[in-house]
Amino acid sequence: QIMIFAIEEINRSESLLPNVTIGYRIYDTCGSRLSTMSATTGVMNGQDFGLGDRCNGHPPLHAIIGESESSATVILSRTTGPFKIPVSRALVYIVKHFGWSWVGAVNSDNDYGNNGMAAFLQIAQEEGICVEYSVKFYRTETEKLKKVVDIIKRGTAKVIVSFVSFVEMGLLIDQLSIQKIAGFQMIGVESWITTKNYITSSSFHSLGGSLGFAVRKINIEGFADYVIKEFWDTAFPCSQSEGNSSQYALNCSRYEELLALKIYNEDVPEQRYASNVYKAVYAVAHSLHSLLKCKEQEGCEKSGAVAQYEVVNWQQDSDGLFQFKSVGYYDASLPPLQRLMLNTKNIIWAGGQLKPSSVCSESCPLGTRKAAQKGRPVCCYDCIPCAEGEISNETDSINCKQCPREYWSNEEKNNCVSKNLEFLSFTEVMGIVLVFFSLFGIGITVLVAILFYSKKDTPIIKANNSELSFLLLFSLTLCFLCSLTFIGRPTEWSCMLRHTAFGITFVLCISCVLGKTIVVLMAFKATLPGSNVMKWFGPKQQRLSVFVFTLVQVLICVLWVTISPPFPYKNMKYYKEKIILECNLGSTIGFWAVLGYIGLLAALCFILSFLARKLPDNFNEAKFITFSMLIFCAVWITFIPAYVSSPGKFTVAVEIFAILASSFGLLFCIFAPKCYIILLKPEQNTKQNIMGKTTSKSY
Repeated sequence: QIMIFAIEEINRSESLLPNVTIGYRIYDTCGSRLSTMSATTGVMNGQDFGLGDRCNGHPPLHAIIGESESSATVILSRTTGPFKIPVSRALVYIVKHFGWSWVGAVNSDNDYGNNGMAAFLQIAQEEGICVEYSVKFYRTETEKLKKVVDIIKRGTAKVIVSFVSFVEMGLLIDQLSIQKIAGFQMIGVESWITTKNYITSSSFHSLGGSLGFAVRKINIEGFADYVIKEFWDTAFPCSQSEGNSSQYALNCSRYEELLALKIYNEDVPEQRYASNVYKAVYAVAHSLHSLLKCKEQEGCEKSGAVAQYEVVNWQQDSDGLFQFKSVGYYDASLPPLQRLMLNTKNIIWAGGQLKPSSVCSESCPLGTRKAAQKGRPVCCYDCIPCAEGEISNETDSINCKQCPREYWSNEEKNNCVSKNLEFLSFTEVMGIVLVFFSLFGIGITVLVAILFYSKKDTPIIKANNSELSFLLLFSLTLCFLCSLTFIGRPTEWSCMLRHTAFGITFVLCISCVLGKTIVVLMAFKATLPGSNVMKWFGPKQQRLSVFVFTLVQVLICVLWVTISPPFPYKNMKYYKEKIILECNLGSTIGFWAVLGYIGLLAALCFILSFLARKLPDNFNEAKFITFSMLIFCAVWITFIPAYVSSPGKFTVAVEIFAILASSFGLLFCIFAPKCYIILLKPEQNTKQNIMGKTTSKSY
């Protein structure tokens, strides 16, 4: 009736197919593929079997509209033209929309199910959706159906895509109900999703909350009145022209009652099929209309209808009535991101109010990457934490990204943060300890200088060359001070200052010690009869020697700083997770030249003091100088391998330790014995005592 209604409506239209009258021929396939093939053959060649096995000729048809069951339509399409299954792509859209990457697939073993499922599987693979199993059955294969149900029951996928024909779906629902299988989110197609006979108490237990695509219904204006009138005119003639008899009056009153009942049938599932037929007839009419407007020279513009579906949800209302609730739509004519529109709040899910999760592996959180499980689909993977220095800042990341050179991964491995800067600071324990000993050394040196200055007129101070002693104390103070330049964040100036100050102050210190050693040797020779050696190494010569020795080191440092000075450097070789801020030597030749010159003077001083170690007691300063040089050389010899092998801030700490240790060695070995006599043995600090011992030892 809907087809006839649409055709009559088109024939009355003045804008659509004007001056053209269309007709129709109806074939009943009786649900049989054989009948479908027979009807298709007759449609294509214009010959039908009539009475007496004779063929009746008919005018050729310009268009064919298939039946509601797609299996028969597929048979028809193989003869008449291509057959596309747009609902397969719609199924992929809804699966992907809800984040279901692990699904099961069931289809009926016929053209409709096989072709539809094949299209779905191909599109699903392109979109990264994995199918745990894909099984099929035909309506007569009872044992195979039971195996399908068993596979569903044992599967881990919680979402099942059901591309099943009308009859097969009824059998599947029966088996699911018998085995009381529930909790699976079924995604269906138009062949069964709005079948009212299938939604019962038992089936709702298994398939409640099912989602699926149904043909979008439209309200066809005037069709209800048309159907009722046709029905009434056939069953109960009612016309005012027939007279005013009571029978006609009764029939007409019943007609009015029947019109009032039409409002109760506006949302029945059959209306969707009627809408589909209505649109199909109009699609043919518009196609013919466009074809008649084509010009031979220009040809016809190719166009086609797009898929439009309504998304329905199996629900049960507060009164216990089952219904097909519309929760969205799918329109293939829209941009990809807008094709599927859903009102998620109105959806009732299988097994409860929460959307089911159907994944082979849970999403990998930030800070991890996906690693495929061997022999399993790509949706099955392990989440591997990113390595140190790598991050992933998005879920389900395939790879971890390496942090830039000066950055490192945080603990969560989801963000790159600046690497920790390591240098010997004043606030850390090691820095505080070294600062303490440096200041302690300065304090002791100052106290010794004060003591010596207060006792400068005593014999023991005069006998040990007071001028060089004060200069030595001054240089030791500078040595203790220069150790502080090694602590703190390296800067361009601090890098140049720490190495040059260290080199110059230590050469000044060793030069003073060397001068004192030479004075001891010369003084002993001067006591011999007829010796005037002291005039060759008097106070002026002593000051000059110290100046010359120190000047050589100053020149070395100036050349070093001028040609290739030390500079701040970010060392990332020792540790991957942090940056060592240190002073790059610039020119290693300059650094080792400074150390080498200090070592040369120290070795010379040690040799001379060793030769003078057995001089008389009052001139035995050489013995203490020998001890101090022994400590000095031992410290700096052990410093070299420790300096080379110590990483990071420990390199600086080793250098500071060497400076402090050698400075304390010189301070205590040279000045401690004199301070002992001055403070604790003042009776020995007399000219007679010193001269007496000298005389007795000289002869």
